[in-house]
Amino acid sequence: MKKLFWDFIKLSPIVVAAAFATSNSALAAEINESVTPVNQLSQQQADNNMAQVTSVSQFSDVQPTDWAFQALQSLVERYGCIAGYPNGTFRGNRAMTRYEFAAGLNACLDRVNELIATATADLVKKEDLAALQRLQEEFSAELATLRGRVDALEARTAELEANQFSTTTKLQGEAIFSLSEVFGDRRAGGANLDSNTVFSNRARLSLNSSFTGKDRLQIRLQSRNTTPNNGVTGTNMTRLSYDGDEANDTFIDKINYSFNLTDAIRVQVDANNAELYNNVNNFNPDFVSDGRGTISRYGRISPIYRQSQGGAAVTVQVNPTGPITLSAAYLAPRSSNPNSGFGVFDGDNTIFGQLEFKPSKQLGIAFAYAHTYDGARDTDADPTNSNPNAVNLFQSTGSNFANRPFGSTVATSSNNYGVQASFSPSPQFSVSGWVGFSNLKAESGANRGAEADVFYWMANLGLRDFGSKGSLLGFAFGQPPKVTGINRGLTNTDRDESYHLEALYRLQLNSNISVTPALLVIFNPENNNNNDTIYVGTLRTTFTF
Repeated sequence: MKKLFWDFIKLSPIVVAAAFATSNSALAAEINESVTPVNQLSQQQADNNMAQVTSVSQFSDVQPTDWAFQALQSLVERYGCIAGYPNGTFRGNRAMTRYEFAAGLNACLDRVNELIATATADLVKKEDLAALQRLQEEFSAELATLRGRVDALEARTAELEANQFSTTTKLQGEAIFSLSEVFGDRRAGGANLDSNTVFSNRARLSLNSSFTGKDRLQIRLQSRNTTPNNGVTGTNMTRLSYDGDEANDTFIDKINYSFNLTDAIRVQVDANNAELYNNVNNFNPDFVSDGRGTISRYGRISPIYRQSQGGAAVTVQVNPTGPITLSAAYLAPRSSNPNSGFGVFDGDNTIFGQLEFKPSKQLGIAFAYAHTYDGARDTDADPTNSNPNAVNLFQSTGSNFANRPFGSTVATSSNNYGVQASFSPSPQFSVSGWVGFSNLKAESGANRGAEADVFYWMANLGLRDFGSKGSLLGFAFGQPPKVTGINRGLTNTDRDESYHLEALYRLQLNSNISVTPALLVIFNPENNNNNDTIYVGTLRTTFTF
């Protein structure tokens, strides 16, 4: 064996680089792993595809001072038995297995046979052929095993191709089963709080398609029957993160398409149900998911990311994966309804911008601004927010007064400012939160020109892998949106402060199932300390597939 090794070293470099650089070596690396779904396998093979080179200088990571430079140069010039990666690298320091070596050796043997068959045998020295023959004998077992694995992989790939759903589309699903009850003496406003334990669900199926490998078309179907708690408690502060009730009718919840305009610019176009927190960084990674994070509506994200949600939008991100990211978006929530009197540019809209700083994977901070116009057309007051035409500036987070300080039918504009941050000093520990301020202005009615100021904040603590891998122990405490100041003849304000306290434990049973018991407590609901404290207990089970 030692002698064979030195024969290999002295051998004109037919196999030194080829074992690293042929497409067969990439295939050998693949078959050492478990079989991958066809759509992923084709992408991986494309990423590892290598192209024949004509000069060793084409490799950006090979220098004339490298000890193997002459060997690589000879391989190219004498045998044409070397290939490289699409990014112009050779990756010469990468370790290889015996199977990869055998694959490379086999590829070079095929190349030598081609040279002999085309009457170029004078290029192949007798000593080289003898060394190759000994190497082939030494690795005969590995070559046989490799051929068997390749045959098995080809058969498995053919089976997957014959039975796959689509070459471009991947299905992802989520189902939530929820057991929940509201507790407390009296609802906000003073009436008795009458509640029952309720069992509800929500199911989503996303079809994510890619046509270039760097784009995504999402079509999401949804059905649900989780009635919001505000009808029982008298306040939106008790709403669950995943609530909504269409009596389990299935409908298209989302349609959007995202793509790279350039290497540094990412664009997303939403046809319906646009939500800023899905399109830009929201800096609340452990709590933002309504299926795996917080159980409360307010605990998910800062209200600045809820501006004008529900319609069409265009979002542009510059340098989205870099340390500094600039995001901009335009949203038109009623753009598709000509009967509303509004359109894409004439009516409800939000202009949004965010500057992010991410100096490391552990730390991130963002400064966001949104200008919103909500031009309500409904003539009936609607304190429960059941009418979509009523003013709803913070999308049912915070007090009813904060969402419509001038009334449900008064067109309102707002300038919204927010700071969001997250910090993970270790993989098992994270803190995050936000602070927001909004200046609201009446744009119609008797109090046209009147202004109101709204303030809110939140702090979150997450203990990851608590008790078991993938589990999360989380706490959230903050103040939902509250009107803190008014002018121009208005006299009402939110007289006190509501506080939001939430505790949850997501127990990750396996990679597809989690169970989350959680408790939400609202102190002084509707920013009024005359209202009793309200409790919401929930047991949420989430299935992902």
